[in-house]
Amino acid sequence: MTSHNAFRCGTVAIVGRPNVGKSTLLNHILGLKLSITSRKAQTTRYRLLGIHTTDDTQYLFVDTPGFQQKHINALNRTLNRTVTQVLSEVDVVLFVVEPSKLGDADRKVLSLLPRNQPVFLVINKADLMEDKAQLLPLIETFSQEFSFTGIIPVSAKRNLNLDQLLAAVREQLPEQEAIYGEDELTDRNERFLAAELLREKVFRLLGDEVPYSVAVEIEKFEQEGNLRRIHAAIIVDKESQKPMLIGKGGEKLKRISTEARQDMEKLFGGKIWLETWVKVKGGWADDERALKSLGY
Repeated sequence: MTSHNAFRCGTVAIVGRPNVGKSTLLNHILGLKLSITSRKAQTTRYRLLGIHTTDDTQYLFVDTPGFQQKHINALNRTLNRTVTQVLSEVDVVLFVVEPSKLGDADRKVLSLLPRNQPVFLVINKADLMEDKAQLLPLIETFSQEFSFTGIIPVSAKRNLNLDQLLAAVREQLPEQEAIYGEDELTDRNERFLAAELLREKVFRLLGDEVPYSVAVEIEKFEQEGNLRRIHAAIIVDKESQKPMLIGKGGEKLKRISTEARQDMEKLFGGKIWLETWVKVKGGWADDERALKSLGY
């Protein structure tokens, strides 16, 4: 028999098509920027664990890449495998959508959802709906496609209904002790997080000029007291992409580095000395060995 007050701990996958706000949702629940965000599809490429511990619950959120149906190469096949694997391993699934009609990309993710685990439909950006009456037909459409455990409209950016979402998820988690310490926020190390923050700035500051063929490799990460020295290579696919990243007189690369360094200092709570440069590795996104060396 389950006790209402017993401690609960379990894994919660956050899934959905690209750009519906999965990483933003995770960051707002955690109350800090752990998962990188941008308007570009494929910003999230790794399975990332975000740990949120309260007095009676430890939520282990798994942020996943958006399920890709365009640009199918070795990288995207790897990302899609990550999504399907995560779905088979978690206790609860949050299927995140935007308040727009049910599209093919949403349907593809719907087809992957497990039928034997609790799945919540999370309608993000609900605050942007001009006509709230449109919400009911939308809920009706999604409900005809899948039997959800619950349906919760939220706004991740405005922290709207996030407490209600957490309360609903808690009810579905197993009763067990916490797996991680109450101060732990992720299972990833600082080296990984530094690479991700730098890649986010490339995605944000370059728009569509440099496509998906950008990766970041931390070549050296040293800590002396409260100072971290980080040497990072930004990897592109073609020689012609190099000048776009560097910019006139190195301006673009300098701005990317400065903004990444500021985010790292916030997250790590210490001074950062960051050196970045651009490297060309042709065809890395379609090369299984290159993907492995970059941690995919």
